[in-house]
Amino acid sequence: MSKTLLFLGVVMGILNLAQGQERKEEIAIDQKALQESKNLTYEANEALIQNDFTSAEAEYRVAISKSDENVSAPYNLGRAYYNRSLLTEAFGRFKQAGEKAEAKPEKHKAFHNMGNVFMKNKEYEKAVEAYKESLRNNPNDEETRYNLALAKEMLKKQQDEQKNDQNKDQEDKQDQKDEKDENKDQNNQGDNEKDKEGDQKDGENKDKGDDGDKGNEKPEENKKGDGDEKKEEKQKPKEGDQKDEKQKPRPNQLSKQQIQNLLEAMQNEEKKVQEKMEAKKVKGAKIKNEKDW
Repeated sequence: MSKTLLFLGVVMGILNLAQGQERKEEIAIDQKALQESKNLTYEANEALIQNDFTSAEAEYRVAISKSDENVSAPYNLGRAYYNRSLLTEAFGRFKQAGEKAEAKPEKHKAFHNMGNVFMKNKEYEKAVEAYKESLRNNPNDEETRYNLALAKEMLKKQQDEQKNDQNKDQEDKQDQKDEKDENKDQNNQGDNEKDKEGDQKDGENKDKGDDGDKGNEKPEENKKGDGDEKKEEKQKPKEGDQKDEKQKPRPNQLSKQQIQNLLEAMQNEEKKVQEKMEAKKVKGAKIKNEKDW
């Protein structure tokens, strides 16, 4: 039992030694890579001093690929991009440096420069947040504090301008709407006037048509009103009615034919009476057989 435990202890010791040795080797490799990265960063810095940006950029890239622990390489490359107004590339490198950094001073510098990029792009709200994060890592940096105050002021101004622009856009839209409504009202008014003119023309044409049916009339001042004409028509009988009135006997009045018949009857009666009287004279007269006394 004791031999077994002893054997296990020996094995664990060997393993720990092996792991330790392996870890040491890894650390040594990382240290070597970090040193190489720093050397490359130094060479890149020297290239920038000589204004050899192409060589500097290449050296920084190799340095970044050599070691993730070298925060200076992405940060310095970010500054190189920033100084040449390559803001998108600069922001990417500053962000990379901020994520890799473990020490507050390094984080402070990374977020400070991220805020500067946002200020250049007029993204003031994001700049405010970046400067705040930078101050959390170094509250005593007056430059970052000043930049934060400036970012807040620019953000307020930007918001006011946006609000004014929105109000102006709304006013412009309202003006356009009012102009459209006014044009619509004018068009409607024009249509109404055209309709009135059309009605007037229709009335004039109708009057002209009526004048044609009536023929030549007397001047306007000699015309009689419709009421007067109707009264006159009622008072004046038509020609046919006049003929009928002549032929038709009035009440208690004999017609011409009846009068003629009566006259003929009276003449016949008178003739008969005369004939009777003549007959009586002839009949009543005595024949003279004797001489008159």
